[in-house]
Amino acid sequence: MLRRLFAVMAVGASMAAPALAEVKVKAPDAIVIQIKGEVALDRDAAWARLLEIGLWWNGGHTYSGDAANVKLDAMAGGCWCELWAGGEVEHGRVVMVMPMSVLRVSTALGPLQGLGVSGALTLTLSDGAAGKTAITLDYKVSGASASGLDKIAAVIDQVLSEQVVGFTKLD
Repeated sequence: MLRRLFAVMAVGASMAAPALAEVKVKAPDAIVIQIKGEVALDRDAAWARLLEIGLWWNGGHTYSGDAANVKLDAMAGGCWCELWAGGEVEHGRVVMVMPMSVLRVSTALGPLQGLGVSGALTLTLSDGAAGKTAITLDYKVSGASASGLDKIAAVIDQVLSEQVVGFTKLD
């Protein structure tokens, strides 16, 4: 099952990525990834979009295959959860909300859950170019050296880059 999930992640990762994606730390027991993008929305609209994660997260990177099943309760202790007829998953737990600015979730995304690692995903909004809002995604994951995080860092970076692209693209 874990191999299949990584294979799905790798296929989806071949899609377009934002200009500024970087694996800052890559070790067997830790990774630090930072991805930057910009959306053609003012801060209020960008914040509202951020909280509607099911609208911009790629359904190919969900357990149900449908991002509409993914909800984010943006309050401390709130659930980033996916619920569907075939099951349910807690992707993460909200640990920080600073409206219009910062959302942080404690999360081991996707196949990382099975590795027993811990992660912090921080999404920060700031002023971008005229009429735009910048987004920075920081993902820090740590675990035992047996986790082999260095071997999967590039795939995680690509998958998260795809999500930032989804956030920045307006349909």
